[in-house]
Amino acid sequence: MKKRKFIIEYIILTTGALIMMAPFLWMLLTSFKGQGNIFRIPPQWIPRPVHWENYIKVWSALRVDAHFLGLHITQGFLMAFINSVFVSVTLTFGQILTSAMGAFAFSRLKFKLRDKLFLGYLVTLMIPFQVTMIPTFVLLKYLGWVDTYQGLIVPGLVSAYGTFFLRQFFISIPRDLEDAATIDGCNKLGIFRHVILPLAKPAIATLSIFTFLGVWNDFLWPLVVINSPEKMTLPLMLNSLRGLHSTDWTILMPASVIVVTPVILVYIFNQKFITEGISLTGLKG
Repeated sequence: MKKRKFIIEYIILTTGALIMMAPFLWMLLTSFKGQGNIFRIPPQWIPRPVHWENYIKVWSALRVDAHFLGLHITQGFLMAFINSVFVSVTLTFGQILTSAMGAFAFSRLKFKLRDKLFLGYLVTLMIPFQVTMIPTFVLLKYLGWVDTYQGLIVPGLVSAYGTFFLRQFFISIPRDLEDAATIDGCNKLGIFRHVILPLAKPAIATLSIFTFLGVWNDFLWPLVVINSPEKMTLPLMLNSLRGLHSTDWTILMPASVIVVTPVILVYIFNQKFITEGISLTGLKG
């Protein structure tokens, strides 16, 4: 009976996985098709012939003349890829740093109104981004940061969710380790660097993955703050490949595959951190 139940569950889960993978598989196969075979009825899953040149066309589809850290770059898609990597890595590092420091303060330090301040901090999670988007844009305009990398990065350096996520993990770390470090002469900064952060690697890795994926796929904020083609991120570049009256799918589909590949690789290689970090973060708090 148990074996039969296991087989049924396995079949249901496998079917669900295949259904979830179908759009990604269709996107991958379509990226190798010619323009006339994409909308054939009945659909042609296997491309015949295989158009490898579609991926070459992506890199030459849009050309912009840009400079990045002293490098002269004329490929539009390459520039967007570099922009996405730079913004995603910088924002991920910044959010981890600010979230870890905030989580340490709210979980290990004692100061007046700490819990009430943290509760107020959590309330900001209930405010949709669309509510604060316009005030943030107006502030960036006064600072002269519209259409700049600072405008893309600085507003996202602090994360209430990241602070809450790491705080829950920091609370689960035994205080005996902190007391032992204090006896050995560590101050609060030393405890943070040498005790808390090394023990919180699973949670930090998990938050890093979530942050990186969120920034990599973000479309709305770059659309609002960026005007120059040379500062576009990949989601904006993908959107620019869509025509007003028609779309060249032989370019858009390979571009979509290129954009989603780093996300899939990051998830595959760090899946264990996601599972471990979420399970450990929810144990106490």
